[in-house]
Amino acid sequence: MKLFIISGLSGSGKSTVLHVLEDMGFFCIDNLPVGLLSNFAAQMVSTPEKFYENAAVGIDARNRAQDLNRFPSILAGLRTAEIPCEVIFLNADDTILIKRFSETRRKHPLTQEDNTSLAEAIKKERQLLDPISREADLYLETSHTNLHQLRDIVKDRINVNNENSLSITLQSFGFKNGVTLDADYVFDVRCLPNPYWEPQLRGFTGKEKPVIEYLERQSLVNEMLNDLTSFLEKWIPEIQSADRTYLTIAIGCTGGMHRSVYMVERLAEHLNKSYDIIVRHRELK
Repeated sequence: MKLFIISGLSGSGKSTVLHVLEDMGFFCIDNLPVGLLSNFAAQMVSTPEKFYENAAVGIDARNRAQDLNRFPSILAGLRTAEIPCEVIFLNADDTILIKRFSETRRKHPLTQEDNTSLAEAIKKERQLLDPISREADLYLETSHTNLHQLRDIVKDRINVNNENSLSITLQSFGFKNGVTLDADYVFDVRCLPNPYWEPQLRGFTGKEKPVIEYLERQSLVNEMLNDLTSFLEKWIPEIQSADRTYLTIAIGCTGGMHRSVYMVERLAEHLNKSYDIIVRHRELK
């Protein structure tokens, strides 16, 4: 049995996550009042059938502020009662959220109060949901993620079969498109020789043989790879022993096409022998 609590900014993808979980067989409730969370968890435990074996509830800023402030203590109570639960929080840049609302012509739930502007509503929503955001087990930044990609991420990362497993995501990205915000570790490999400046390699990616062969000939690349491997081999077991369920490691280069992609692929190849690894290349469409 496991309870997933889904929260986040309006327009960041909460409904998509709930729909995916529903398709995966979860019992899902959207916009559950925070004050009813403990009662719902108790119902899950007391129901003899497997009706609530896996459930997900959406909690958003339409709750009362005082109830949202109580969320950390309510969550602590659930965990004290040994009810398996995880918090997933979704976020996106303000400009992206405004663009999504303008494209869909939907109203933000907090703009109905005193003629609040959309930008003001998003700012207020961030403040209201901060108590939940700080408790997140999995933090998803969806500014650069479309609907289909978010669905794939949820399917890859939600694991209900092995509660003690650590799901590790290795993600490449390009700094020129913005730093990924949902990573536990961010490593910068822009100091390494760049295949982009080799005209014959520019059209390839870090997954393709010409770039791989070029980078493997660079001593700095091998030194960086060895250092990152040693660091992760040492600290991932410590992270896992702290009952962490998710770990996201992001590696960035300038464009996110060559060096970071190569490094992620090599690290995944090494760590896949011991851990459940998910690979994402943000800039490779």
